[in-house]
Amino acid sequence: MEKKKVVVGMSGGVDSSVAAYLLQKEGYDVIGVTMQIWQDEDEIKVQEQGGCCGLSAVDDARRVAASLGIPYYVMNFKEDFKNSVIDYFINEYLDGKTPNPCIACNRFVKWESLLKRSMDIGADYIATGHYAKVHCLENGRLTLKRAKTLAKDQTYALYNLTQEQLKKTLMPVGDYSKEEVREIAEKINLQIASKPDSQDICFVEDGDYAKFIQENTDKEIKSGNFVTSKGEVIGQHKGIIHYTVGQRKGLGLALGYPVFVLEIRPDTNEIVVGSDEESKSYYVRANHVNFMGAEDIDEEEEVFAKIRYNHRGAMCRVKRTGEDEILCVFQEAQRAITPGQAIVLYREDYILMGGTIIGNK
Repeated sequence: MEKKKVVVGMSGGVDSSVAAYLLQKEGYDVIGVTMQIWQDEDEIKVQEQGGCCGLSAVDDARRVAASLGIPYYVMNFKEDFKNSVIDYFINEYLDGKTPNPCIACNRFVKWESLLKRSMDIGADYIATGHYAKVHCLENGRLTLKRAKTLAKDQTYALYNLTQEQLKKTLMPVGDYSKEEVREIAEKINLQIASKPDSQDICFVEDGDYAKFIQENTDKEIKSGNFVTSKGEVIGQHKGIIHYTVGQRKGLGLALGYPVFVLEIRPDTNEIVVGSDEESKSYYVRANHVNFMGAEDIDEEEEVFAKIRYNHRGAMCRVKRTGEDEILCVFQEAQRAITPGQAIVLYREDYILMGGTIIGNK
């Protein structure tokens, strides 16, 4: 019987390296691939950048592939990454929203682009080192279950995958803790066993999002007014790309009490600020809904929801309010409900659906 062929997206990190090993051990015909997505041609600069975008990722992944005895390739996805991730990131900030580029990268590059290229070369599956588990429900829908270690769970950033993509996806490390994955890497003598996890947004090398946007757009970033929810002007901001809803630090406002960004208004170039209490809401409206464990939502349902990656989650009731819109009403008011971020809804330990936050009213 012919072995099933799987392309493993290898970042040079311990998780994807162990994923390749586990699949090889299970009897798959494994091919390692690193996605070339960095835009900068300055080799030294990109080398320093590291993470899943740096040239060091290629060196580490190639060494791991050689150690495992599997074929290894670098595939160029620079254009796809620029169009689907970088341009989206810039445009969302210019529109007063706070995007999650990892979600866009997962959906449109790591899956859509890589999956198509992998199928073109005869692969049956693609695989990654994400901490999540592909699971088939009784209703026949494919979904993602939360990882063994909830602290490492990455399902939030994967909520937008389609049924077709999930059918062709393997995630072997979802059944392991990070410590167990590192132990496996040490046991098989992988040099990257103790390599630290990559952090932050890989294409913004110094973490200065506003500077990156200014350097990559021809739009003028103008200063404007800080206003209260009643419309009172209380100061000047540096430009809307420097702020996000829920932000407290770096506002430069001395009002005698802590103030938070409540709303960003690109049309009037205003940033609305207010008290801690004003920064909370029971309501989250979202669109661009992707149904995963459920095919649709017919009636109001109580679910567990996360409104950002590091949100501990809370219970809410969800109902459909339009053709492509849902409303979630939380039991307890949530702080910093941020347009552009995702809300991901879970039933038990699997994803039911998710969408892009558009408001808190």
